[in-house]
Amino acid sequence: MKLNLKRPLAFFDIEATGVNVATDRIVELSVIKLSPGNLEEVKTWRINPGVPIPLEASLVHGIYDDDVKSEPLFKTAATAIAEFIGDSDLAGYNSNKYDIPLLMEEFLRAGVSFDLENRFFVDVQNIFHQMEQRTLKAAYQFYCGKQIINAHSAEADTRATMEVLLAQLDKYAGADWEDKSGKISKPVVNDIEALHKFTNLNRPLDFAGRMVYNDKGEELFNFGKHKGKRVEDVFNAEPSYYSWMMQGDFPLYTKRKLEEIYNRWNAKKIADRQQQRPAQPKPAEVVKPAEPKPDAAKPAEQPAKPVAQKPTTQEPKKEFHKPDNRNPNPQHKPFKKPDDTPARPVDEDMLSLLKEKFKKGL
Repeated sequence: MKLNLKRPLAFFDIEATGVNVATDRIVELSVIKLSPGNLEEVKTWRINPGVPIPLEASLVHGIYDDDVKSEPLFKTAATAIAEFIGDSDLAGYNSNKYDIPLLMEEFLRAGVSFDLENRFFVDVQNIFHQMEQRTLKAAYQFYCGKQIINAHSAEADTRATMEVLLAQLDKYAGADWEDKSGKISKPVVNDIEALHKFTNLNRPLDFAGRMVYNDKGEELFNFGKHKGKRVEDVFNAEPSYYSWMMQGDFPLYTKRKLEEIYNRWNAKKIADRQQQRPAQPKPAEVVKPAEPKPDAAKPAEQPAKPVAQKPTTQEPKKEFHKPDNRNPNPQHKPFKKPDDTPARPVDEDMLSLLKEKFKKGL
């Protein structure tokens, strides 16, 4: 059977350092792109993750540090990967929960634009689990009757996934399926949009499953204490929850979708405040009252008589004297003009007088 394609469909599989989409890194990526007319292109990239590959991961996919030490980093190969996938719809095994969000984390870290809007996503595991509940190895054996050769290599798992989808379309053509509400439908048909709807029944918003849509298309938290609550209701009740998630260890794509919801909620809140704000009233215009015209019948009002003011006695102003801090009773000595008479020469009389005075001999 050939796929009924309206645009390219890219099957892809990732081998990585672990299973945490927020922190682990890609070590191998393989893409099989089918175009309308079922033209097939295949590309596989080995990637140096930039961090050591844990032994437990290497034991699963067989890729060790020495195998990728000379390979390019993802940011070096990111543009080529994005261009090869182009506008294709995406298909994989458990791709909605793992491969797509991990790929988006790598693109965001590399700063390479890769838009998931307006694409269809076909998760083959969801068809299998909802119809048979098995693993990829069991699915390949169940639907194709074969064993996967070189299992857990990216290209071998990718090709097995593609063959399982083709076998599923043959096996479930016209098969009934009953959903949780009891509605019966025939969901497995050769149409990518229909398969997209069937493999996204949980309606994840961010692929990591932290947020989902309800039946009304509203975003709900799908984890933690606010599980099942509308995201906007949580923002109203606990605005700090947004900051906690943006600063927490959540995938970058989850944070991007959360930011889109927050910006929409915040814009709506601002618009509501502006609508509720009352308009400022214009100041009332002051009208000056008209002056009354004089009435000829009435005598003109006499001016009021001046009220006699009681005379006030004014006390004479005291003269202000600057205080004199000098001695109030100075002893003024008369000024004696120096005598201009020349000194008398010493004579016998003067010597006698001095002798009598001091009782001393000369």
